[in-house]
Amino acid sequence: MDYIDNHIQGEDSYWDVVDDGSKLGVKGTEDLGGGLSALYQWEFSVDMTEGGNFGGTNQKFAGLKGGFGTLTFGTQDSPYWKVLNVIDVWNSSKVLNGSTYLGGAVTSETGVNGALSTLPNNIDYQTPIFNGFSAEAMLVLDGAADTVLGTPNISDGVDIWSVNVKYNQGPYFAGLTYIQLEGDSNVDLGDGRTADLDLANWGLGLGYKANQWLVGLIYEEGDFNDVNFDRKIKVSGVPLATGDDAQSWYLTGQYAFGNNTVRAAYGQTDTGIDGEDTIDNWRLGYQYNFSKRTLLWAEYSGRDADASLYGDQDVISIGTRHYF
Repeated sequence: MDYIDNHIQGEDSYWDVVDDGSKLGVKGTEDLGGGLSALYQWEFSVDMTEGGNFGGTNQKFAGLKGGFGTLTFGTQDSPYWKVLNVIDVWNSSKVLNGSTYLGGAVTSETGVNGALSTLPNNIDYQTPIFNGFSAEAMLVLDGAADTVLGTPNISDGVDIWSVNVKYNQGPYFAGLTYIQLEGDSNVDLGDGRTADLDLANWGLGLGYKANQWLVGLIYEEGDFNDVNFDRKIKVSGVPLATGDDAQSWYLTGQYAFGNNTVRAAYGQTDTGIDGEDTIDNWRLGYQYNFSKRTLLWAEYSGRDADASLYGDQDVISIGTRHYF
């Protein structure tokens, strides 16, 4: 359940019973012998409030794993997200939006299902782990280029590619990642409007996780996001906005004691658009674990912003979660 105040004159704050990412799915492996195994995962969104069940952009893939690494095909979490999710300790879906994490929102012109966390129609390869070090590469291949914007078919070949390198051993995590949209630099949108769809982000993630403590920090920079996209749109050859690439950082911490967990976070996003102020985000959260599978949580999200896409906002979220 959410309480939302968007601080817009003439618009009332409101309460809303929502579903925060409920899923059902199956996953498994089969030993094929000789060190080779098959693996699969199939997830569906389930919404207990407003319908829309068995849809959503969730992981659905199959592949092979062996001494060579892991090769999978389908809809999967991107290498970009697998580095930056070091800060994803929250229950509410309101926390990691495009004002907080640059990959959290992209525009319809890029046709990437609204975000960069999970991507469809892809091939993904993960290396074996060598003393904590690993790497991953993903190619999104979605058929022939589509002249209708709002679909992922950016090109006849690779539409999106993403890579990462990670170190994850003991309490320490570090990762570096890059994601590229392989679009044309002058796409005709009609009515005298064009868009540059040759876009990219890079990101860095650092984490430390002990028995009770967790700390995560991310930094991102690029133009493959919604807050910076006005720079990429031209009307009669004149860009809607000027500036530089967007930059964002976000620090989160967690402490667990007994059945209780407390969380806090703060971050800033510079949209890169000339004349726009930096967006400030802060979060507070509490979680009570009834058991290993059932928990109750309350979280507060605050935002101080005066950007074209994001304004001031306060959100209080209360919910429960059960893991099957």
